[in-house]
Amino acid sequence: MSSLYDITVKTNALLNRSMGEYKGKVLLIVNTASKCGFTPQYDGLQALYAKHRDEGFELLAFPCNQFMEQEPGDNSAIKEFCSANFNITFPIFDKLDVKGDSIHPLYAFLTTAKRGFLGTKAVKWNFTKFLVDRKGNVIKRYAPATKPEKIEGDIEKLLREK
Repeated sequence: MSSLYDITVKTNALLNRSMGEYKGKVLLIVNTASKCGFTPQYDGLQALYAKHRDEGFELLAFPCNQFMEQEPGDNSAIKEFCSANFNITFPIFDKLDVKGDSIHPLYAFLTTAKRGFLGTKAVKWNFTKFLVDRKGNVIKRYAPATKPEKIEGDIEKLLREK
């Protein structure tokens, strides 16, 4: 994969979506789960999205069931949970794998571009976050415990760069 924009993902409704549709946007890409200790971060993620979406910011959530099976529901159940409990308006995509032999090309790209703690490549848990600039460069990787509000300054800096 030469570019983030060459990757195709599936929407919650299982339609193909090219990451190229997000060219020119600042992206925060997050692997999510409904039954995780970090699930309350959905509130902070929604607040970031609501505040900055009109400035060219997109937040993309990719449910994952690879960590203690904390995302067991199907796409419909995940969407309903996020809507009912957190009033989520940002896109929630099809469940995918973020590590291992079946890693989705998106996460293969992200984890190659930005390694984690001590240089590890693999995503270690739900709510790992990747910040991408308007040109598709992965700028920063945040640990699951990093609260969304702690990322806002980095997002605002990238939004100011045209």
